[in-house]
Amino acid sequence: MTARRVGAVNWIGLRTLAGKEIGRFMSVYMQTILAPIVTTLLFYTVFALAFGGAERLMGTIPYLVFLAPGLLMMTMAQNAFANTSSSIVISKVQGNIVDVLLPPLSPGELLAGYIAGGVTRGLLVGLAAGIVISLFVPLSLHSVALVLGYGVLGTFMLSAMGIAAGLWSDKFDHMAAVTNFIVTPLTFLSGTFYSVDSLPGNWQFVAHFNPFFYMIDGFRFGFIGQTDGAGYFGLAVLLAVDAALAALCFWMLRTGYKIKS
Repeated sequence: MTARRVGAVNWIGLRTLAGKEIGRFMSVYMQTILAPIVTTLLFYTVFALAFGGAERLMGTIPYLVFLAPGLLMMTMAQNAFANTSSSIVISKVQGNIVDVLLPPLSPGELLAGYIAGGVTRGLLVGLAAGIVISLFVPLSLHSVALVLGYGVLGTFMLSAMGIAAGLWSDKFDHMAAVTNFIVTPLTFLSGTFYSVDSLPGNWQFVAHFNPFFYMIDGFRFGFIGQTDGAGYFGLAVLLAVDAALAALCFWMLRTGYKIKS
């Protein structure tokens, strides 16, 4: 029997890892797909009622229409982060991270496989939640390309953050700290539930340093055609942030940060 030769890219290993990550969350879809939809609807109902419901306008846009895209992107981002971070932390805690490290997978292939799972989960949750929300509020598309572009770049960013958080975390408490003190505050302060233009000048300036703002604002721009930021400039910001996070994760995987003794 001759040994299988692996080329420049181990496509079989990459597909297997990506398939494992996707199959992992699909096997418990009640928790990973349906539960986020219910949470999104609850957020939508509570904030719609608290902030004025159908009577309130954000400029010329009804608040219910303004709110929906931001909630969808927030849900997509949080699920992309949860998928990669939980996968790595669970593997480390259970001691089966070696099953991923032993196969002939390069750091780049490990990175791509994990991110594929996170992005897929984020997009599936966003699509499903969008279909459900569209039953209650009319959602129109200003630009499909912008919705897809910001959706992929945003879920990529949170997937990469999840990988970095998972590699750094030694236990579930560490991962929860990243979620509670970094991901959730940045998401809630990104203009998900309000227009950044309504903030005082100094806080508007600060908000533009939050990459989550460009993710939320750009995704909403794809739906309603209005933006609080620089429009297409947000794509460049997310590309730069994604590249930086991917480089960090690649370095952590290549050096075996907290996963190799």
